Amino acid sequence: MTTRALPLRPLAGWLEGRRGATRQLWRYARIFGRSASSITGLVLVLAFLALAAIGPWIVPYPEDARGAVHLDRKLGAPSAAHWFGTDEVGNDVFTRVVLGARVSLQIGLIITVVAAAIGVPLGVLAGYAGGALGEVIMRGTDVFLSVPALVLALAVVGALGPGIVNAMLALSLVWWPGYVRLVHGKTLALKEETFVEAAHAVGTGRLRIVFVHILPNCVSPLVVKASMDMGTAILAAAGLGFIGLGAQPPYPEWGAMISIGRNYLPTWWWYSAFPGLGIYLTVLGFNLLGDGLRDVLDPKSRG
Repeated sequence: MTTRALPLRPLAGWLEGRRGATRQLWRYARIFGRSASSITGLVLVLAFLALAAIGPWIVPYPEDARGAVHLDRKLGAPSAAHWFGTDEVGNDVFTRVVLGARVSLQIGLIITVVAAAIGVPLGVLAGYAGGALGEVIMRGTDVFLSVPALVLALAVVGALGPGIVNAMLALSLVWWPGYVRLVHGKTLALKEETFVEAAHAVGTGRLRIVFVHILPNCVSPLVVKASMDMGTAILAAAGLGFIGLGAQPPYPEWGAMISIGRNYLPTWWWYSAFPGLGIYLTVLGFNLLGDGLRDVLDPKSRG
């Protein structure tokens, strides 16, 4: 009997671990589902992601995103043929708004990923190593934080020249200090924990401590921050496009569309109203989703 039971112990432990993970996921889902605003944010974000994924296949006039000109239907009001109306050269606004969702998703993802890729290693290094190196990193971070991110991005784009790629690069280069401060503070707290001290005591290498014991415990706040930063990054990129330093026509980007459409207000209101609504709903969705994730992943935020 004993010899048969021994090989089953690893399997029993694995099954118990799976059951524990399933219970934890259900608990998270219940906490998340208690908030109507969190559910609203999730629905908005999923709708935005779906629109970005299938947009090129559902738009009625894909050529209107590539600089087509139809002067015979310029500034047409919303109708059955053009749900969001047309712009000053006759392009379908609905087509450009839908395709602009994919552009905004790319912008938000690139800015957030690059900023995290820069900020997270620097934050861990400053918090875990400390000393003079930590001071240099944190004082450099403070210098970047002392200047508003959008103002610094304007300076970078002004030096590199207008364009969607330069706008994303500029925003990525000024977005990382927030991740440094977040991970630095979390690392300072974690390296005093018992499990980290125990890893030191048994001779575990520093890299293993960082990657196995510290970074995994930083995932929860990073997920919350990244979800909120997605909306903020999209809004910042739209701001650069609005003042002519981001995406250039005929690129279908929401901020650039609003910038041109404001010249036709209030008579041809649809030109700027629908891209503005896209920005509003997208940023609102990511912010509400971030609040919901914070309630789930940060027990201290729950009353």
